[in-house]
Amino acid sequence: MGQAPLTGIRVLELGSTVAGPAAGRLLADLGAEVFKVEPPEGDQLRTWGELAPDGTSWWFKSHNRNKQLLTFDLHRPEDVETVRRIALQCDVVLESFRPGWLDERGLGPQTLRALKPDLIVASISGYGQTGPYARRPGYGNIAEAIGGLRAITGEAAGPPMRMGISIGDELAGLYTVIGILAALQARTRDGRGDAVDVALTE
Repeated sequence: MGQAPLTGIRVLELGSTVAGPAAGRLLADLGAEVFKVEPPEGDQLRTWGELAPDGTSWWFKSHNRNKQLLTFDLHRPEDVETVRRIALQCDVVLESFRPGWLDERGLGPQTLRALKPDLIVASISGYGQTGPYARRPGYGNIAEAIGGLRAITGEAAGPPMRMGISIGDELAGLYTVIGILAALQARTRDGRGDAVDVALTE
């Protein structure tokens, strides 16, 4: 069997919980070398759902398979500088913070792409990088409600119903990967990176 399709592609994953890690998982499954940054207390997903015998969530294990896990505190300038250096050695930065949060730390898409023009920066957020709701925090369950998905689930005469899986997060992760793959393909033609902007509500 030959090499995996994304062998040689390096991805820095910043963020937590489901949507960003789901995208990183798919990229890792396709052969990319994915470096996931966790805060010192660990990703929230480590304690969600059923726990494995070692005390870590099976959900976390699933979403973070095939990744190299790193610990940095992005509130510390020295850790931010280290993460910046790692980012500039990668092909893709995948992030799922509230828009503007990374900019405040000197790790925003424009800053990174100014230093490395062929870098692809993929951002997942509740409402996208622009618009009146952009700075609001967003989670999959809220996005599913605002986007209308929960209004079409459940009994016809009953209230909106939560789906059994985090479908909003998983779909956002999937569309993010599609955007990254398209940006990687375009980069082979023009040598330039790009920005991928995915909103959970969409």
